[in-house]
Amino acid sequence: MNIIISNSSDKPIYEQIVSQIKLAIEHGSLKEGDALPSMRHLAADLRVSVITTKRAFEELEREGYIDTLVGKGSFVKARNAEWTREEALKQIEGYLNAAVIKAKKSHIDADELKEWISILYED
Repeated sequence: MNIIISNSSDKPIYEQIVSQIKLAIEHGSLKEGDALPSMRHLAADLRVSVITTKRAFEELEREGYIDTLVGKGSFVKARNAEWTREEALKQIEGYLNAAVIKAKKSHIDADELKEWISILYED
Protein backbone atom coordinates (compact mmCIF):
# COMPACT_ATOMS: atom_id res chain seq x y z
CA MET A 1 0.00 0.00 0.00
CA ASN A 2 1.39 3.36 -1.00
CA ILE A 3 0.43 6.07 1.49
CA ILE A 4 2.13 9.44 1.33
CA ILE A 5 2.18 11.63 4.43
CA SER A 6 2.65 15.36 4.05
CA ASN A 7 4.08 17.16 7.05
CA SER A 8 3.12 20.48 5.48
CA SER A 9 -0.57 19.52 5.23
CA ASP A 10 -3.03 21.13 7.61
CA LYS A 11 -4.79 17.72 7.86
CA PRO A 12 -3.75 15.55 10.80
CA ILE A 13 -1.67 12.51 9.85
CA TYR A 14 -4.39 10.02 10.82
CA GLU A 15 -6.84 11.82 8.50
CA GLN A 16 -4.33 11.63 5.65
CA ILE A 17 -4.07 7.88 6.22
CA VAL A 18 -7.85 7.49 6.39
CA SER A 19 -8.50 9.47 3.21
CA GLN A 20 -5.87 7.60 1.20
CA ILE A 21 -7.12 4.17 2.30
CA LYS A 22 -10.71 5.22 1.54
CA LEU A 23 -9.65 6.33 -1.95
CA ALA A 24 -7.86 3.03 -2.54
CA ILE A 25 -11.04 1.17 -1.56
CA GLU A 26 -13.34 3.40 -3.60
CA HIS A 27 -11.11 3.18 -6.68
CA GLY A 28 -10.78 -0.58 -6.37
CA SER A 29 -7.06 -0.90 -5.71
CA LEU A 30 -8.06 -2.35 -2.33
CA LYS A 31 -10.85 -4.88 -2.77
CA GLU A 32 -13.29 -6.59 -0.44
CA GLY A 33 -11.44 -9.00 1.82
CA ASP A 34 -7.98 -7.55 1.16
CA ALA A 35 -5.82 -7.43 4.25
CA LEU A 36 -4.40 -4.11 5.41
CA PRO A 37 -0.93 -4.01 6.89
CA SER A 38 -0.85 -4.32 10.66
CA MET A 39 -1.03 -1.07 12.60
CA ARG A 40 2.55 -1.57 13.78
CA HIS A 41 3.85 -2.35 10.30
CA LEU A 42 2.07 0.64 8.76
CA ALA A 43 3.32 2.91 11.55
CA ALA A 44 6.89 1.73 10.96
CA ASP A 45 6.58 2.20 7.17
CA LEU A 46 5.17 5.71 7.55
CA ARG A 47 7.46 6.57 10.48
CA VAL A 48 4.51 7.60 12.64
CA SER A 49 3.20 6.55 16.02
CA VAL A 50 1.22 3.32 16.35
CA ILE A 51 -1.38 5.48 18.13
CA THR A 52 -1.79 7.44 14.88
CA THR A 53 -2.38 4.32 12.77
CA LYS A 54 -4.68 2.89 15.44
CA ARG A 55 -6.78 6.06 15.30
CA ALA A 56 -6.91 5.86 11.49
CA PHE A 57 -8.01 2.19 11.58
CA GLU A 58 -10.65 2.95 14.22
CA GLU A 59 -12.02 5.74 12.02
CA LEU A 60 -12.10 3.45 8.95
CA GLU A 61 -13.91 0.81 10.97
CA ARG A 62 -16.40 3.33 12.37
CA GLU A 63 -17.16 4.55 8.85
CA GLY A 64 -17.70 0.99 7.61
CA TYR A 65 -14.66 0.65 5.37
CA ILE A 66 -12.81 -2.09 7.26
CA ASP A 67 -13.35 -4.88 9.77
CA THR A 68 -10.74 -5.68 12.39
CA LEU A 69 -10.56 -9.22 13.73
CA VAL A 70 -8.57 -9.66 16.94
CA GLY A 71 -5.47 -11.72 16.23
CA LYS A 72 -6.14 -11.78 12.48
CA GLY A 73 -5.80 -8.17 11.34
CA SER A 74 -7.84 -5.60 9.45
CA PHE A 75 -9.61 -6.32 6.17
CA VAL A 76 -11.55 -4.32 3.60
CA LYS A 77 -15.21 -4.75 4.44
CA ALA A 78 -17.83 -5.96 2.01
CA ARG A 79 -19.90 -2.97 0.96
CA ASN A 80 -23.48 -3.18 -0.11
CA ALA A 81 -24.29 -1.59 -3.45
CA GLU A 82 -26.82 0.88 -2.03
CA TRP A 83 -24.35 2.27 0.50
CA THR A 84 -21.65 2.59 -2.20
CA ARG A 85 -24.13 4.39 -4.46
CA GLU A 86 -25.08 6.80 -1.65
CA GLU A 87 -21.42 7.64 -1.06
CA ALA A 88 -20.94 8.31 -4.78
CA LEU A 89 -24.07 10.49 -4.93
CA LYS A 90 -22.88 12.53 -1.95
CA GLN A 91 -19.54 13.14 -3.66
CA ILE A 92 -21.18 13.98 -7.00
CA GLU A 93 -23.51 16.42 -5.25
CA GLY A 94 -20.48 18.28 -3.91
CA TYR A 95 -18.91 18.49 -7.38
CA LEU A 96 -22.16 19.65 -8.97
CA ASN A 97 -22.70 22.23 -6.25
CA ALA A 98 -19.26 23.67 -6.98
CA ALA A 99 -20.05 23.68 -10.71
CA VAL A 100 -23.37 25.49 -10.14
CA ILE A 101 -21.71 28.13 -7.97
CA LYS A 102 -19.04 28.69 -10.63
CA ALA A 103 -21.67 28.79 -13.40
CA LYS A 104 -23.74 31.40 -11.53
CA LYS A 105 -20.66 33.57 -10.93
CA SER A 106 -19.82 33.27 -14.63
CA HIS A 107 -23.40 34.13 -15.73
CA ILE A 108 -23.97 30.70 -17.27
CA ASP A 109 -27.63 29.74 -17.10
CA ALA A 110 -29.00 26.37 -15.99
CA ASP A 111 -29.93 25.25 -19.51
CA GLU A 112 -26.38 25.78 -20.77
CA LEU A 113 -24.97 23.96 -17.76
CA LYS A 114 -27.38 21.04 -18.33
CA GLU A 115 -26.30 20.92 -21.96
CA TRP A 116 -22.65 20.66 -20.91
CA ILE A 117 -23.46 17.92 -18.44
CA SER A 118 -25.31 16.00 -21.17
CA ILE A 119 -22.36 16.33 -23.54
CA LEU A 120 -19.85 15.26 -20.90
CA TYR A 121 -22.05 12.36 -19.78
CA GLU A 122 -22.25 10.99 -23.32
CA ASP A 123 -18.45 10.99 -23.66
